[in-house]
Amino acid sequence: METERLILDSIRESDKEDYYHNISHDKKVLETFICRYAETLEDFDFSSYLGRSDLFAIRLKETERLIGIISLFDEGNNACEIGYGIGSDYWNQGYATEAVERFLKYLFEETSYRTVYASYFPGNDASRRVMEKCGMLYDHSSEKELSYLGVERDLIYYVIRKERL
Repeated sequence: METERLILDSIRESDKEDYYHNISHDKKVLETFICRYAETLEDFDFSSYLGRSDLFAIRLKETERLIGIISLFDEGNNACEIGYGIGSDYWNQGYATEAVERFLKYLFEETSYRTVYASYFPGNDASRRVMEKCGMLYDHSSEKELSYLGVERDLIYYVIRKERL
């Protein structure tokens, strides 16, 4: 999948260092995106991210370097939830919106999904704005849905249906 500035494709073995720096070791990203923290590149277990059909790299087209990831979780009944994270060095440049728009197009045009959800932690207004720019609408909130970084976290869910695109 491509956009004007990005490529969305599978995770490669050569992505380990970029994945580490932009996702698993970036504490700003880990405040808002659920992922295991890796202290050092040597201790980073990258093998679980390879060969997955539900996880995609977000790459800068000009360098093909991984700057983020986008994933999907099948919810059954032709619905899925997506999650996305972009390295903090690449925030506020429109990359997340560009990647999510293209990913939604892929899900609705090339898969059987008819409903797509995404969620964010309260206070993560940047992620909310990405969802809204991509046509997603507020669906519901869930109190203390999960424990992350030792804190019970609420989630706010947005949704888009195929007929809205």
